[in-house]
Amino acid sequence: MDDDLDTGLAGGSNASTVAAGQLRSLIERIERLESEKQTIALDIKEVYSEAKGTGFDTTAMRAIVRLRKKDQAERQEAESILDLYKAALGMV
Repeated sequence: MDDDLDTGLAGGSNASTVAAGQLRSLIERIERLESEKQTIALDIKEVYSEAKGTGFDTTAMRAIVRLRKKDQAERQEAESILDLYKAALGMV
């Protein structure tokens, strides 16, 4: 019964061993990817620091990066809404 709860599989110890090995493999892959993600985040931070050091506005750069992730229709919709809100607040 405990094997059923621990592995999510009914069966003998062979099934438990396979499930435990598969779980361990998945967890290790996730841990490795999380580590790579942290490394990439640090690399991105360094690039922004380099850009700031050469005089670029990193806030504007971050906004551009966010915009470039969207397709043309999404960008136009977001810009239209922003323009509408700015007009409603008397900012244009």
